[in-house]
Amino acid sequence: MTEENKSGEKPEPKNGADLVIAAGEVVEEEVVEGAKVRRKGIYLLPNALTTASLFSGFYAIVSAANGVFDNAAIAIFVSMILDGLDGRVARMTNTQSKFGEEYDSLADMVAFGVAPGMVAFFWALNGLDKVGWAITFIYVAGAALRLARFNTQIGSVDKKVFVGLPSPAAAACVAGLVWCFHLYEPATWLTLLSIVVVGGSGVLMVSNVLYRSFKDLDMRGRVPFAAILLVVLILVVIAVDPATVLFTAFLIYALSGPVRALFRYKSKRA
Repeated sequence: MTEENKSGEKPEPKNGADLVIAAGEVVEEEVVEGAKVRRKGIYLLPNALTTASLFSGFYAIVSAANGVFDNAAIAIFVSMILDGLDGRVARMTNTQSKFGEEYDSLADMVAFGVAPGMVAFFWALNGLDKVGWAITFIYVAGAALRLARFNTQIGSVDKKVFVGLPSPAAAACVAGLVWCFHLYEPATWLTLLSIVVVGGSGVLMVSNVLYRSFKDLDMRGRVPFAAILLVVLILVVIAVDPATVLFTAFLIYALSGPVRALFRYKSKRA
């Protein structure tokens, strides 16, 4: 039985709630010119992109379960592109919302946490019995902890750096590995490489190693004409062998954090 007041009317949701459900609808409180305003519904465009990212992650799991590992890896990279678009579209169109933030975080957990772990497990780790699913769980748990920590650190950490390896970059390392070597015959060295990449990515996500976020790059300012030629060159190199180029690029980024941390440690001791 629902709670009602003496007049028989249902009580209003508490004012302190940022996100409440009323009459089956999403209701959010926003502060407009110092006053709280309640708005019903959600913004379609950014949440549609988030849904597409979630679908790509789900598709990657289904493809890996069916043994189509190249499609599974590509789907994870598609999720990365869509994940990058939804936030930018929300900011450009001024359609940010608390619902969108929470939905995006849950979609990221599937696309960059569960999906890469399951793809790697079906591809190379399922033959290791308990060791295989333990390595997979390290990655999935690392992604969950990384996303939870990121959500709690918004506004309190320098935007120029990430604390821990970002989950999309970790997913790209795992997906790139599978995409590069999915046609290779099973071998001991490949299994060991999978353990290092999957387990290492999971550990780096929850580490305190700092990574550059590249959010300080000015994409709106003018640049020399040669810059566009550099962009063309990068696209051509990626098109020649996308699997190898993307895997190498994100692996270098993943290693850049520990290497820079080592140099900082040595400089402090010196």
